[in-house]
Amino acid sequence: MRSTRACSRATKQSGDRIIGGTINGTGSVRIRATTLGRDSVLAQLVHLMRDAQGSRAPIQSLADRISAVFVPAVIVLAVLTGVVWFVAVQLHGGTAGEAAVRGFATAVSVLIIACPCAMGLAVPTAVMVATGRGAERGLLIKGGEVLQRAGDVTTVVLDKTGTITVGQPTVTDVISVPGSSITADEMLSLVASLERASEHPLAAAVVREADARALTVWPVESFASTTGHGVHGVVQGRAVLVGNARHLATWSIDTTPLRIDAERLASSAQTTMFVAVDGELAGLLAVADPVRPTSRAAVARMQAMGLQVVMLTGDQEATAQAVAREAGVTRVVAGVLPEGKVAAIEALQRDGAIVAMVGDGVNDAPALARADVGLAIGTGTDVAVEAADIALMRGDLHGVVDAMVLSRRTMRTMRQNLFWAFAYNIVTLPIAAGALYPLTGLLLSPMLASAAMAFSSVSVVVNSLRLRRAA
Repeated sequence: MRSTRACSRATKQSGDRIIGGTINGTGSVRIRATTLGRDSVLAQLVHLMRDAQGSRAPIQSLADRISAVFVPAVIVLAVLTGVVWFVAVQLHGGTAGEAAVRGFATAVSVLIIACPCAMGLAVPTAVMVATGRGAERGLLIKGGEVLQRAGDVTTVVLDKTGTITVGQPTVTDVISVPGSSITADEMLSLVASLERASEHPLAAAVVREADARALTVWPVESFASTTGHGVHGVVQGRAVLVGNARHLATWSIDTTPLRIDAERLASSAQTTMFVAVDGELAGLLAVADPVRPTSRAAVARMQAMGLQVVMLTGDQEATAQAVAREAGVTRVVAGVLPEGKVAAIEALQRDGAIVAMVGDGVNDAPALARADVGLAIGTGTDVAVEAADIALMRGDLHGVVDAMVLSRRTMRTMRQNLFWAFAYNIVTLPIAAGALYPLTGLLLSPMLASAAMAFSSVSVVVNSLRLRRAA
């Protein structure tokens, strides 16, 4: 598990609990294991895989409904077949013993050849093979229902930071207000002191930049964070405010003097943060988060599959559009808070779209849970992975496409299995009952009927195993 982005970066003390998989950024640490192997993350993943392979896809209900009618009908047919052959043999001069043997043999042949094993195997075998194949491809699929829903998706909504982008932003510019008494390094030092208490990826970028410049980072007092807007607190007795233009406007601070710089930076896919010190605009910081090298190709694959791709982000419009152009996304919803992401997904669903949401952060968890299918980048936070239906253990968007392709091929395989299992019974039941006997003299023995029944089950399993080459 990775918890560094979900929790505070406060220094750990002796005796504090840490989560397995947490990254120790600096120094060394001695740990004591407090849970057994069955409670480890790996054990939990294995448990999830077992649950997924044993879960039922909704299409299984179709096979259940068919079997509920089919089994009683076959029993009735077997009884009728036995009676008809018993009477027929006697009418043609056979003894009662011969008639009883022939009637019993044909009735048993009907029962054996119509054994609904193939129908019962049609869906579970496909689910088991598909989830196993997904695991090989870095896809942790949480059940047959999820596997089926993923194939029906029409719209894919992508978070920006950590999903389309790498999620490891770096500071590119530190600009002071002309005439300000605060230098760029002083401003960066104050902001880093404040951002050290924040969990946001942009905050981590500011702290790394301050460390790279060997700047002093002071303790912060009265720290407060406004989700989607910014942070504020007191550093060295000075009130420091960091955030977007809307956040500073709520504190009656005018950002106009730096608006041209902010627009220029935003147009080149950089996120800007305005800084105010003691109620006066001090400057701005620009942070760039590069687009993943694989994002554009993955988006193109989604669009080639007929999927509508939407980028959802809390960044300002100009920055969002610049990232979208680089990634090949044509529809962008920018400037949204976490609850706004949920509302955007609900709006798409009201328009008839079946929505898959892809994200990696704590703020994405509500949207992942609200979407028809939630996919979490496995390198993100534990909260996001827990809220999602599919965890992408690889850190790129090709996993989204692989999941959709695997789902569609699995559904096609399930339908093929159900069709052939049903068609097999339609064809073989009359033969087992002796329909060809008047024309060809062919009558199946129970032994041949059992071989034919086994062949139908084997064919369903073999067809399902073809999914091992899917995606």
